[in-house]
Parts: sequence; structure tokens; C-alpha cells
Amino acid sequence: METGLMRRCFAALLTTLLSLPAMSATAADFPTGGKAIRLVVGLAPGGPTDQQARFLAEQLRKELGTTVVVENRPGASMNMATAEVARAAADGYTLLYSPLSPFAQNPHSFAKLPFDPFKDFTPLSLASVGPLVLVAHKSVPAENLKELVAYAQANPGKLNYASFGKGSSSHLFGQWMARHYGLDMVHIPYKGAGDVQKDLVGGRVQIMFAAAGGALQFVRTGNVRLIGIAAPQRSRLLPGVPTLVEQGGTGLDIDGWVGVFAPANLPPPITARLNAALVKVLATPELKREFEKGGYEAASSTPSEFAAMVREAYERWGKIAASLGVQKE
Repeated sequence: METGLMRRCFAALLTTLLSLPAMSATAADFPTGGKAIRLVVGLAPGGPTDQQARFLAEQLRKELGTTVVVENRPGASMNMATAEVARAAADGYTLLYSPLSPFAQNPHSFAKLPFDPFKDFTPLSLASVGPLVLVAHKSVPAENLKELVAYAQANPGKLNYASFGKGSSSHLFGQWMARHYGLDMVHIPYKGAGDVQKDLVGGRVQIMFAAAGGALQFVRTGNVRLIGIAAPQRSRLLPGVPTLVEQGGTGLDIDGWVGVFAPANLPPPITARLNAALVKVLATPELKREFEKGGYEAASSTPSEFAAMVREAYERWGKIAASLGVQKE
């Protein structure tokens, strides 16, 4: 009996030992078998974030030697897409390309989220940085922040401001502006950049804190003008546009970012492989030029650096939400 028990133990140990190299090789050889990587975006097609994701996917395809497919999952202030990735297998084949909103802002605006912004994800790398830009339809007689505020104060309830959803940067900045200056403005949330552009260019909404890339698309139509940049300093890509801080807009000085996330507990070898691929492609001149067309600058980081950025953004936007008296719904 003792000999039989020893044999069974030895067999079990041998099976375990034989499986270890296979598991290690699977992580080291990622990606394998031609399996496609899904890059999920929580916004509708056509906007700057979606365009970035598609160009990044093509560069990753070349670097990783496998197909990278962008999947758009708009809705619920990007919570749907974020939750979908949180529930995915931690194998490196499902990734999230996301601005900071679901991680830094939504936790302070929604009473219950279908994910935990810290426990359910593996931050892989920063991908781009860029400011929000305050724009106004040409029907609004304002060239700067002072004139815009004066017009809004003289016309209560007549200005609609667009956003990419409750709790987003564009929403909270609009709220801040309304409260700080005592303005009566109507919030109109959207799911994607395409509908926003159509309504802003058409004058159905009059102002918006938009991502720089989206703002440039609006301005090129001739129907929208730039009022100022909501960032600590002027943008290298828009050097002639003053910041809102320069114009007296205290508090409107936070840069935005977009980054890449995987589900929690991603094996370290796969984390390292994906981070190395991202750092490499984000440094290429082709990708830098493509991102700059949309008003963003390509950037990368280590996973730990990016995790620290997520935490810092979460804490800072929490203070902003508290100062605005944002009620979780």
C-alpha cells in the first residue's frame, strides 16, 4: 500500500512538473497560434480615441505578428466596454483602449460600477496625452472665456453644452464652469464623437469641452471656434491657443490621457511582452505623426508608472467631484 501511494504521489508530481514548462512557454511565446487580440474601445467609431486605437492596432499587428481587432462598445459613459474587459480572461487577448474617465471620474459619479477600477485591471502603458479644449459654435458671440461667460450670464438656459456622458471630463468641466460662474446651461450627453460633431457644427449644442483632436475637426468646418485649452500650459500642437488659466479660468488645468489596460492578474511575462510592444510602437515616427493629427502626443510608460497615473487621476477627479457636489446615481 505504501508503495502504491508513493507511485501515485510521484505520478502527480511528475504531471505537475511536466506542465510547468508548457505554461511558462505559453506566456513567453505570447501571442501564439494566430489568435487575434481584441482592443476594446468604449466610444463609437470615428472619434480621436477610436482613430488612435485603429492605428495602434495596426502597429501592434506588425510588432506582435498577430491580428489586432478594434471593437467599439459605446454606452453607459464607457462603463459597458470597461466591464467587458474586466470580465475577460487574463490571457492578453482582450485589451481596453481607454481615456481616464472610467477609472478616474466614473467612480465618483456612479453609485455602482460593474467593475473595480483598481482590482479588476492590469495597467499596461500610457498611450497618449492631450488636453481638453473649450469650443463654441460661431453663433455664440464670444472669442474668449470672458466673453463666453458674459454671454451665458446674459442668456440663462439658452446654451447647451455637450459631453461624452455623465461623469466624463467634458461633463465635469462643464459643471465646474456653470457653478464657478453661476451659469444656467443645459447638459446634453452623447455616446460618440460623430453625433457630437454633427450637432456642434450644426449649432444644436453651442459649447463643449472636447478632446483636442475632436475640437480640431469641429474648427476645420468653419462653424466652431476655439476658446481656450483646459490644461496647465499651452499645447505644443496648438501654440497659438491660450489656456483657460491664462484667461482667468482657475481650476481648468488638467491634462487628459489615454492608455491600455488588460484584465487583472495578467501573467507577468505577458504583461512584459505587451508593454514592450506598446513602448516600441508608440515611439515610432509614423504613430507619433498620426496621433498628432488628432491633437494628441504619443507617450508610453511602465505598468507601474501607469498604475500610479491612474491612482493620481482618480484622487484628483474625486476632489473635483466633491467640490462640485456631484451626487452618485
